[in-house]
Amino acid sequence: MASKKVSENYGAEQIQVLEGLEAVRKRPGMYIGSTGEKGLHHLVYEIVDNSIDEALAGYCKNITVKIKKDNSIEVEDDGRGMPVDLHPKMKRPAVEVIHTVLHAGGKFGGGGYKVSGGLHGVGASVVNALSEEMFVEVRRNGNVYKQTYSRGKITSELEIVGSAKKTGSKTWFKPDAEIFDTVEYNYSTIEHRLREMAFLNKGISISLVDERDKDKEKQVFFYEGGIKEFVTYQNRDKNAIHPDVIYYDMVKDTYEIEVALQYTDRYNENIYSYANNINTTDGGFHLVGFKSALTRVINDYARKYNLLKEKDDNLQGEDVREGVTAIVSVKLEEPQFEGQTKAKLGNSEMKGYVETATNDKLMYFLEQNPQQAKIIIEKCIKASKAREAARKARDLTRRKNALDSFTLPGKLADCAEKDPALSEIFLVEGDSAGGSAKEGRDRQRQAILPLRGKILNVEKAPLHRILNSEEIKNMITAFGCGIGSEFDESKLRYHKIIIMTDADVDGAHIRTLLLTFFYRYMTPLLEGGYIYAATPPLFKTKKGKQIYYTYSEKEQDALMERIASDTGKAEIQRYKGLGEMDAEQLWDTTMDFENRILKRITLDDATAADEIFTILMGDKVPPRKKFIEDNAVYANIDI
Repeated sequence: MASKKVSENYGAEQIQVLEGLEAVRKRPGMYIGSTGEKGLHHLVYEIVDNSIDEALAGYCKNITVKIKKDNSIEVEDDGRGMPVDLHPKMKRPAVEVIHTVLHAGGKFGGGGYKVSGGLHGVGASVVNALSEEMFVEVRRNGNVYKQTYSRGKITSELEIVGSAKKTGSKTWFKPDAEIFDTVEYNYSTIEHRLREMAFLNKGISISLVDERDKDKEKQVFFYEGGIKEFVTYQNRDKNAIHPDVIYYDMVKDTYEIEVALQYTDRYNENIYSYANNINTTDGGFHLVGFKSALTRVINDYARKYNLLKEKDDNLQGEDVREGVTAIVSVKLEEPQFEGQTKAKLGNSEMKGYVETATNDKLMYFLEQNPQQAKIIIEKCIKASKAREAARKARDLTRRKNALDSFTLPGKLADCAEKDPALSEIFLVEGDSAGGSAKEGRDRQRQAILPLRGKILNVEKAPLHRILNSEEIKNMITAFGCGIGSEFDESKLRYHKIIIMTDADVDGAHIRTLLLTFFYRYMTPLLEGGYIYAATPPLFKTKKGKQIYYTYSEKEQDALMERIASDTGKAEIQRYKGLGEMDAEQLWDTTMDFENRILKRITLDDATAADEIFTILMGDKVPPRKKFIEDNAVYANIDI
């Protein structure tokens, strides 16, 4: 869907100033979410979003992002170039206002942009405020203009430094190490986001260059098929059950709607919604409209062609969404996002628009493609039967629990604390380690649930089979919050769920199986930051009366170098598993509130997470092999 060009006039008078730049350096989290890796990468996205806005306005076709050797970032586009004339109110060059005044930009109804992703207009000025150094080069009016900045202030006046035949903007910045926990960029994180942007804006070419690695080739993301290719990409390691990716779009007044979907043989749904290129992870009215219309259309078609009999109940929403991969993307002039994170779209009119598009155009596809329609309906009917089997399994569990005087699993050693915020549960690999953990724990606050062997791979199993798995039933019962559509975060009994497995390949596999289950059926646990991984030591070293624990080969080598001059011979024990530690050692190294190392596992990007879990736990071997080969260098597991 080609975007229409807005007014040719993009000058200083269209840069509206709402307020001055204040407190960004004091409270960076308010503007970029955090000062960790997520916030660091957010700086890149803010600048790229400005170039994307130029593309949405119809003036930019090519964007290049470079990660420089010193982890600085350069973003260049072939748009119109930022305005350089004097701002009528501020009496300073407009490009300077954009980079030094918060909420200054062509995105507030001034006519600069019709559709914009960077809604709040804080991007360039915030990046400046949080950068040690920054410069902007603008190709416009036949000239190349340049201005430099540092930590929110200008360090040189705007000047002409050359001539140019083409137009565009180049921004370079170096994140401030005084602000961020790390200033090292993760290539794959940026790669994933830029690929996503190229899918969402068909016909735009986005290039990524990593100058830190001379062997890494330049990547170019260009997708003429847009979100249709996005669905194909998401399903590349899955088995699609019908050949065509269903695609439809609609332009209504100032709104643009695009939807693409395809069914796979999987049991989980993967629906991603976007508004003005922003991933609305909490959904919104556009997603509500799509889901309700999808259910209605599938049922109407099934009834019309007697694929559902009169006596049959209607298919429910979860039935028609099982196994579907879908992208719902809308673009609108005045998006209303709920919260600073822009996670939910609040424009109620979008529900009706998306419903209308889906009712008309999805039904048309099904009518025109009866063989594919039949395959889809049969998949939905199977899902309905599996849902009924899962309901019976749930009911059986509930009836059993109602008759029991003590409904928590017998293997669970619960804690005495009743406040979930102060309680934690360890999921421990093996009965042997579980015994040590039960003996060594803080009984007031720490619960222990031993896991026997590897749990079911939920990536390959329907819900009713999952509910019949003893280990999974024990976890569901212990957590108390239900799963899937019945998940209730307020009933969660522990606010720390800690995976404690051996530091070997089997331990890593068990951890991945658990995370797959949490991601597919208890996603809010990951979104809420309730899931942690314990870090048991690899080595115990005794020299004289001193005992040392180390958690990696590197740390052990450093220890041996440090104590080499001490008298006495070092006794070194390499732990093969948790079961080799007695209760006291397990407490001292892995469970003690003061000394332990816990790693919180979060969900920053749903599409990236789905991709990884599909590769690691799905049916196809070649992508899993390639993933392991590509990432083996980053592993710290001894094989």
